[in-house]
Amino acid sequence: MKTTFCFKAVLAAVLATVSLSAWSGDISAPLPTDEQGFVDAVGKLNRSQIVALLGEPARAEDVKLKDSGRIVASIWHYHNINKDAQGAFYPTTELDIIDDQVSVVVFLNNDGSDASSGQSYEITPNPADI
Repeated sequence: MKTTFCFKAVLAAVLATVSLSAWSGDISAPLPTDEQGFVDAVGKLNRSQIVALLGEPARAEDVKLKDSGRIVASIWHYHNINKDAQGAFYPTTELDIIDDQVSVVVFLNNDGSDASSGQSYEITPNPADI
């Protein structure tokens, strides 16, 4: 009887934890590597959540307000984190961030020096989040 009670208590605790993390938008799960899955997932994250999942970008360019120095936009580059439809890694993934949210994701087949040749996805904000 005691073993059954302990098992039920542990199971209940595990299920509560899983339910709570799913409900609260837990970001501990890795981001998808496919294009659309990555775009959908990263579009829901802010800067600090992206850094928590992917680490600091390999390259970052910030646009700051002159009067306050506040960062209002950024271009971040990560390398070899996303795959194309054939399963090959894109050399560079560019995240264009405006006001702490990703606005555009670009998958590049180069080191990031030529952003005009990539596959670009614009993130549409969820009206419920505004």
